[in-house]
Amino acid sequence: MMTIHVGTCGFSVSRKRYFKKFTTIELQDTFYNKPDPDKLSRLREEAPNQFIFNMKAWQAITHPPIMPTWRKAKVKIPKDKANVYGFLRPTKENFEAWDVIVKAAKIIQARVIVVQLPSSFKCTEENANNMKEFLSTIAGKTEPIVGIEVRGDWRENEGRLREVLKEFKNIIHIVDPFRWEPVKIEDVTYFRLHGLGGREVNYKYKYTDDDLRKLRNIIKKFLSTSREVFVMFNNIYMYDDALRFKELLQQV
Repeated sequence: MMTIHVGTCGFSVSRKRYFKKFTTIELQDTFYNKPDPDKLSRLREEAPNQFIFNMKAWQAITHPPIMPTWRKAKVKIPKDKANVYGFLRPTKENFEAWDVIVKAAKIIQARVIVVQLPSSFKCTEENANNMKEFLSTIAGKTEPIVGIEVRGDWRENEGRLREVLKEFKNIIHIVDPFRWEPVKIEDVTYFRLHGLGGREVNYKYKYTDDDLRKLRNIIKKFLSTSREVFVMFNNIYMYDDALRFKELLQQV
């Protein structure tokens, strides 16, 4: 029987209030800054025993230091190292950053590590080869599942993405299910909902009841292929939308 986990990307309410309503979350702080082991350890102890953490991977492996997301970062990458971080380049520096991510994931007992690439990471031969080499090196070496979310022109190049990901059993393809379907299906399916409209994200969007019914129908398609589905809302109204979706699922 398939289990559906519903949660949000980050805490938009107090942790105490959140833990009472949901059984999973995707941590966002681990993306902007180098994960803090002590902070994660305290958070794991604070959460209920059966609570499932997922975590967004530190941007050091996905976003080159020249990108705007680094403005929030406490750690600055030296300018002479700017071309060896991000875009899943198979460099010593990226693999060292990955080791930091994996250690953090083990502390928080993460179920899925979300590796979200920017839209500037385009479907080029160089990027596809780098991604494949990077994933080949880390595949099978981590207990948490690794989820890849690509943006930009990859949706128009599904075949190339499928070719890169097909051989990795413990690496899944993360999508917004209203925009496209995963190129490969595994035991665990992971959805991130960024709002409707806009090119790829519309964080100001509030999901309608009809949207949520459509989402429920989308998930039903995975009944025979996945044993777990994570539905993670990532919009301004994510707490309320996630609660409404949980209530809708209980009506089935």
